Amino acid sequence: MEEAAARDLGPDRTLLILDDDEPFRRRLARAMEKRGFEPVMAESVSEGLQVARQSPPAYAVIDLRLEDGNGLDVVEALREARPEARVVVLTGYGAIATAVAAVKIGATDYLSKPADADDVEAALLASAADKPLPPENPMSADRVRWEHIQRVFELCDRNVSETARRLNMHRRTLQRILAKRSPR
Repeated sequence: MEEAAARDLGPDRTLLILDDDEPFRRRLARAMEKRGFEPVMAESVSEGLQVARQSPPAYAVIDLRLEDGNGLDVVEALREARPEARVVVLTGYGAIATAVAAVKIGATDYLSKPADADDVEAALLASAADKPLPPENPMSADRVRWEHIQRVFELCDRNVSETARRLNMHRRTLQRILAKRSPR
């Protein structure tokens, strides 16, 4: 699997990691460096576009939603600058419509967060004929729901009323969910 990708791109192992979550970005960069990649980190669409235009990497891991825009803009710019680049789109908001949009504009794969370095490497190095294996330990539906609620809660600056409004949920129901421990 790894050999096919290495043949397509030659010895170039440059990797753009574009994510606005700094701890995640740093952890992924360290893990991918240990796997032989040469990571370059960016935290905004504007930084990602600059990297894509000035020195387009062979590989890229791009977050979909960033503070200053949409990561798909960087995917398009990277495809124009280096059509053979292998791009994986990451998002905490997994939806079929965004997955389809990402693949249509040239993403190699689409992963939902939380994704670890093994998942990212497998997606980056997979050949077109490889079918991804189902996850060995997928999150339960309750856990996915809980993660989504926590993410919206944080985006609303931990305001329970605003979070409940955005999730179309009763405030007291949300408070009960937030008071419980995370499901497995």
